[in-house]
Amino acid sequence: MNIVIPDDYQDMVHRLSCFSLLDGHQVTRYRTPAADPDQLVERLHPAEVVVAIRERVDFSRALIERLPNLRLIALVGRAATTIDAEACRDHNVMVSTGASNSPHAPAELTVALIMASRRNIVVEAERMRRGEWPCTLSHRLAGSTLGIFGLGTIGALVARAGAGLGMRVLAWGQAASAERARAAGYEVATSKAALFEQSDVLSLHVRLRPDTRGIVGPDDLARMKPTALLVNTARAELVRPGALLAALRAGRPGYAAVDVYEQEPIVDGDHPFLSMPNVVCTPHLGWAEWDNFELYFREAFEQVQAYAAGKPLRLMKSA
Repeated sequence: MNIVIPDDYQDMVHRLSCFSLLDGHQVTRYRTPAADPDQLVERLHPAEVVVAIRERVDFSRALIERLPNLRLIALVGRAATTIDAEACRDHNVMVSTGASNSPHAPAELTVALIMASRRNIVVEAERMRRGEWPCTLSHRLAGSTLGIFGLGTIGALVARAGAGLGMRVLAWGQAASAERARAAGYEVATSKAALFEQSDVLSLHVRLRPDTRGIVGPDDLARMKPTALLVNTARAELVRPGALLAALRAGRPGYAAVDVYEQEPIVDGDHPFLSMPNVVCTPHLGWAEWDNFELYFREAFEQVQAYAAGKPLRLMKSA
């Protein structure tokens, strides 16, 4: 069976122990994204199965229609907003999903970004590497307010870490977020405006859905303190296009730590955030660690095995 794995950015998939589950099949991996739609079609055209790494490829109707050999998209992870489910149904393409949801890796990265930004670790480490004198004073976390926008599984882990560091935790979101916050002994903001106004560190943990796309706008960001930090390890599309860049240039908030972008991957330093000393950027590493990769890819490869054996698959609900 011909299997294609596009966009293996870390060039690590073949080093996973679970990669042996694909033994006996013809497997082709690509590390870098296709240069254009035609090259993407050229790469995927031979495949009966494509192992889709999260949302790195946009499986639009236009793409699906050009892949007559495709029968299965084995998704790495539980959900993706980049697969046209109706087009897949129309062209007899099944979409299988993962079963697990491991929140620890993205929560850990969020806490790491908070620490790195508030204590100016990146700026000062680079200055030290260049042999320069230290030039900043950082911000203490203890006693400051950690705002959690969306107290779900990941947000709860970040909140627990913040509380452990002596931060006041202030949550806001849907009714479930308020219930979890009260049960954990955290404060609940009286409104979204209050959350943005009071937070010294504000971390976004809202799921991306049609109703949450662009949920953070210029007015929200303008309410933040000039010393405040906005952290986004969730989805770039939660913030309206261009709003965070404009807000940082205007000085509210004064800092940002970002792991997600509207267009990924970011290569050749091609993003305005990378030239801003008050922004800490990482290349969508929230989920990218060995244990997560072993878990998520094993589930995807097991679905490929099930397909090859004619066994039932764990299909994406909307497909």
